[in-house]
Amino acid sequence: MTKLSRRVLLCALAQAWLAGDSSAAQAPALLLAQNAPARLDPQGYLVSEKLDGVRAFWTGRRLLFRSGIEIAAPDWFTARLPSRPLDGELWMARGRFEALSAAVRRNVPLDAEWRSVRYMLFELPDAPGGFEQRVAALTSISETVAWAGLQAVEQARIETPAALHKRLREVVAAGGEGLMLHRADAAYASGRSELLLKLKPIDDSEATVIAHEPGQGRLSGMLGALRVRSPEGREFSIGSGLSEGDRRAPPPVGSLVRYRFRGLTNSGLPRFATFVRVES
Repeated sequence: MTKLSRRVLLCALAQAWLAGDSSAAQAPALLLAQNAPARLDPQGYLVSEKLDGVRAFWTGRRLLFRSGIEIAAPDWFTARLPSRPLDGELWMARGRFEALSAAVRRNVPLDAEWRSVRYMLFELPDAPGGFEQRVAALTSISETVAWAGLQAVEQARIETPAALHKRLREVVAAGGEGLMLHRADAAYASGRSELLLKLKPIDDSEATVIAHEPGQGRLSGMLGALRVRSPEGREFSIGSGLSEGDRRAPPPVGSLVRYRFRGLTNSGLPRFATFVRVES
């Protein structure tokens, strides 16, 4: 499937959901990360690699995108999952996001693609205790299932800022995106919270598309930029990072997009915002 056809499929799914399609489930309440501050003491956190995959919530019966749309996973894949809610990332390997995204967004799944997909668990919804206790429970679940397609994400304690940034450099050098830091003592929570932080060489965040700005000149008749609104209510435009396919079949109004940026202006807007992808 080409990038353009994947974009058309994803836009169709998003439009159906935004229109209130009855087959789409309500979006699950998930914990979302904030960007880590420049100076961060990692003591008190469990640290893991940030996987470049697709967020997936298992209800105990159905596998959902973050939007609430059901993922068309093969029956043999979901049959191996336990009958309790799980939260994690569908993942293939470092640098394979495009292949992973194409595989999990098909209306009819291809077994050959899904044989390479792993469900990497990093949260146990509504379980008691702190995050460290929930990690132990996730490890126990993965060991009980004993299947390579279901794994608990490795979590570790890092004691100093220097060691944290050394680990970040190692992960990025090996092709990874960055690190996630979750308060070890945190009770289960949802929403965007400082309990969960992401640490990357370049900041990224999400915003909702509120309008399409028309292109001019060579972009006449296509999308010029996405007008978006951040979760904090700030509005700005994203014109960089969009492929020709993105411009011909842009993310629909109301969809959630991820973008990268390099710090904030004095007015709190992202500098050099660049489109990355549509979020599920």
